[in-house]
Amino acid sequence: MLLEKFKDEVTEILSRYPVKRSALLPLLNLAQREEGFVSEHAMRDIAKVLGLTPPQVFETVTFYTMFNLKPIGKFHLQVCKSLMCALVRSDEVVIWISKKLNITAGQTTPDNNFTLSVVECLGSCGTGPMMQVNDDYYEQLTEEKVGRVLDDLAKDGDCSLKSGPFMFPKPLVKS
Repeated sequence: MLLEKFKDEVTEILSRYPVKRSALLPLLNLAQREEGFVSEHAMRDIAKVLGLTPPQVFETVTFYTMFNLKPIGKFHLQVCKSLMCALVRSDEVVIWISKKLNITAGQTTPDNNFTLSVVECLGSCGTGPMMQVNDDYYEQLTEEKVGRVLDDLAKDGDCSLKSGPFMFPKPLVKS
């Protein structure tokens, strides 16, 4: 049981909130951090601790794109599909990734390195097309940049092209 394993952390999280149900998101984050996704078992445990029904926990998990209902790859590629990114061709980013990795949205590569998701606004409207990989933003993407990001992540586990979030507009340079 996940919550027994992290009893002290769960107790600390619950102590921050006068209303138990307010601890739902932090507990879901804890479950996902441990398992890589939020399992049905974890949802039932969290519901029990917070005095909620499992469907109440499930509806929260399915509302937020930050929570995963199944295991994902080491690198979670989330491509923004909101209007601002769509206008600057975010659909092409999905195509480039799909071609390079031979997966489509919602799939994970056979080596479990990459999972591709298409998500709503990531809050970087001035820098599209963009994607979030785990906690890092990659903005103003081109096919070449996407290829380099994927190659660097596969080879080194990191890429120097990460830009933010919120690195645009660039700061003024005083002369």
